[in-house]
Amino acid sequence: MNFDESLVIAAVRTEKEFAEALKSPVKTIFLLHADILTLKEQILQAKTVRKEVFVHIDMADGIGKDKKGAAFSAALGAAGIISTRPALIKAAKEAGLLTVMRFFVIDSRSIGTAIENIKSSAPDMVEMMPGILPEIIKEFNRNIGIPIIAGGLIKTKNEIYQALGAGAKAISTGKQELWNS
Repeated sequence: MNFDESLVIAAVRTEKEFAEALKSPVKTIFLLHADILTLKEQILQAKTVRKEVFVHIDMADGIGKDKKGAAFSAALGAAGIISTRPALIKAAKEAGLLTVMRFFVIDSRSIGTAIENIKSSAPDMVEMMPGILPEIIKEFNRNIGIPIIAGGLIKTKNEIYQALGAGAKAISTGKQELWNS
């Protein structure tokens, strides 16, 4: 993923959102609800317009949440996967995919757990949610040394700038009006 080309990632859940993401200037699409019947076509459509697709494998219908699921995603041409599970991150890396470990900051204990899981599974990137916590983004930058994507609850351009200013390399959002940011 080239963060220099696009700082905003389209996070899509529906076919309509996917169609809009294909027309937008974003270079990367996070498929938050993929399924085995449509994934191949979505990846082909995205490649046609020079966009990368990352599959949130934990939420993909009909695709195994295991080594075979990661290999299947790779065989279809996905650029990478998103997962909260360290074992899936490792399996995807073995399949040659880029990996995004997604985690949710809900309290101070979740921060320590996330850092441990990140260090043990060595994802290529992490997605911190919610992405509107600049001080936590700074803390993660000090402790993990890999690119951070801020996602979740980002509603304004100002929040994008705050997350990027705190050290996030990109943001992911489902708000279509921010995809042109």
